Amino acid sequence: MKKITYCALLFSSMLYSQSNDRQMLKNIYNFSLTNSKCYSWLDDLSNKIGSRMSGSVGAEKGVAYVKAQLETLGLDKVYLQEVMVPKWVRGDKESAYILDNKTKVPIPICALGGSISTPKNGLTAEVIEVHSLKELESLGVEKIKGKIVFYNRPFEATNIDAFKSYGGCVDQRYNGARDAAKMGAVATIVRSMGFRLDDFPHTGAQSYGDLPKDQYIPTAAISTNAAELLSKKLKENSVLKFFMKLSCENLGEVLSYNVIGEIKGLEHPEKIMIVGGHLDSWDLADGSHDDGAGVVQSMEVLELFKKLNYKPKNTIRVVLFMNEEFGGRGGKKYEELSIANHENHIFALESDAGGFSPRGFSFECDATNFEKITNWKYLFEPYLIHSFTIGGTGSDIGHLTSTKIVKAGLMPDSQRYFDYHHAANDKFDAVNKRELELGAATMASLMYLFDQYGID
Repeated sequence: MKKITYCALLFSSMLYSQSNDRQMLKNIYNFSLTNSKCYSWLDDLSNKIGSRMSGSVGAEKGVAYVKAQLETLGLDKVYLQEVMVPKWVRGDKESAYILDNKTKVPIPICALGGSISTPKNGLTAEVIEVHSLKELESLGVEKIKGKIVFYNRPFEATNIDAFKSYGGCVDQRYNGARDAAKMGAVATIVRSMGFRLDDFPHTGAQSYGDLPKDQYIPTAAISTNAAELLSKKLKENSVLKFFMKLSCENLGEVLSYNVIGEIKGLEHPEKIMIVGGHLDSWDLADGSHDDGAGVVQSMEVLELFKKLNYKPKNTIRVVLFMNEEFGGRGGKKYEELSIANHENHIFALESDAGGFSPRGFSFECDATNFEKITNWKYLFEPYLIHSFTIGGTGSDIGHLTSTKIVKAGLMPDSQRYFDYHHAANDKFDAVNKRELELGAATMASLMYLFDQYGID
C-alpha cells in the first residue's frame, strides 16, 4: 500500500511540474512577443551606434550602451571586464578591376580582417584560379609565384544546414593568404562565403599563421557575382590581369571590455549559468544579425526573468563578449578570469547564428544530459522548436572548461544567414521583429529548464 501511495504521489508531482513548466514557457513566449525590449535595443545598436569593430569608437559606444541598458533591469550586478583587443582599420574604400585586353571591369572587393595593405598605388598581376588549398599546393611554386591566387570554391548547395557549407569553404578565406604567400604569390582574393549571387563582398578574419611579417601579402574577398565573372573571363583569357588597392593597417592592441550582468541564485549562487553573444561586429555594416541579434536576445533573457518575477536557483549571467570576430579575446579572457576566481559554470548558451526563426539547439554534453534535454522537447513543440542535436555551440562559450558543463547554441533557420554574414547589407532592416523575439523566448525557456532541473 505504501508503495502504491508513493508512486501516486510521484506521478502527481510529475504532472504538477509539467503543468508549471508549460505555463512558464507560455508566460515567457507571451511576454517576449508583446513586451520585449530586444527589437528596440537592436534598433539603437544598429541605427544609433552602427558598426562595432573591435577596438573602434563604435565598440566603445556599444559597451556603454548595453551596460546602461542592463543597469535599468534591476539586476544584482552589472560590470565591465577588461580585455585587450587587436585594432585593425580598413582605411580608404578598396578598389579593384579586371584588366582584360586593356578593358577595365570594376569588381566589388573588401579587405579581409588583418590583411596588410597593397602598395600605395595598388597592385596588378596575373591571376590563377584554384578551388582548394590542396589544389594550390599541387600546382607548385612555378605556377603560383608572382601571381594573385583566386580561391573560388563555392558553397555546397546540397547541404540543408548552411553552416556545413560555410565550414566547407572558410579555410580558403582564413588560411588562403598564408599558404599562397609560402608559394610566392603576391596577393590573394577569395569568393565571398554565401549561396546567393550578389554584389556584396563578405569580409572575415584571416591569418598569416607563423609567417614572418616580411612575407605577408594583401588578401581580400570579392562578391559572388564578381567571382563568377572573373572565372568566366579567365577561361577566355588565362593571362588577364587583376588590379587591387587596399589601405588597411594593423595598429596594435587597445583596451576594451566584456559586459556582464548577473542575477544571483537563491539556492546555489556558486553555480553559474551564462547566456551571451558577441558585441563586436565587422565594420562594413551594423552587424544586426552578426551578432547584434544575439546580444539583445541574451539581454532579453534576464529582462524576462525580472519582469516575470522569476527567482533563479542558480546564478544567471548575461555575458556580451568583445572581439569574437577577430581573435576571440573576450571569450578567452572570460575563461581566464573564471579559472582565477574558481568559478563553477554548469550551463552556457550562445546566440551567434542570426536573428531568424528559431528551430532548436545544438548541444555539447554527454549522453545522460542529452537524454534529459530531449525529454523537454514536448514543451517546445507548441512553439515549432523541433531540432535538438549534438554538435558545435558557439565560439565564445567554447573556451569554458568547467569540470562539468553543458553548452548549447541557438539554431535559427540558416538558409538566409549567409546572405548577410560579414557584408554591408547586415543591417537592421534585415531582421524581423517577431523572429528575433521568438528566439529570445526560446533561449529564456531553455535557461529556465536548466535552472529548474540542473545537469546530471
